[in-house]
Amino acid sequence: MLTDLIHYGIHFGGPLLVAVLFYRTIWMKAFGIMLLGMLIDLDHFLATPLFDPTRCSINFHPLHSYYAIAIYVLLLFPKKTRLIALGLVIHIIADSVNCLMM
Repeated sequence: MLTDLIHYGIHFGGPLLVAVLFYRTIWMKAFGIMLLGMLIDLDHFLATPLFDPTRCSINFHPLHSYYAIAIYVLLLFPKKTRLIALGLVIHIIADSVNCLMM
């Protein structure tokens, strides 16, 4: 229960905090774009079983691989891709914290 609260708290609270602190004038737009980072969870549909509460998604699912994470970090640098990259990196942080708490 606490693990889920922390995990989803980071998933939603992280982008909200970043949007409010660093994108104050467009915080709702920034928050929405960062939430799109959750779409990388679509790669969970490739796994069998679809949901395994004991499985760490980092480096198991293709969009959670170390190679993909490196690309997400690189996307932080260009201004045009920064918001979506922030969403992706925050997503990976949330999943990493979840893995550490298993």
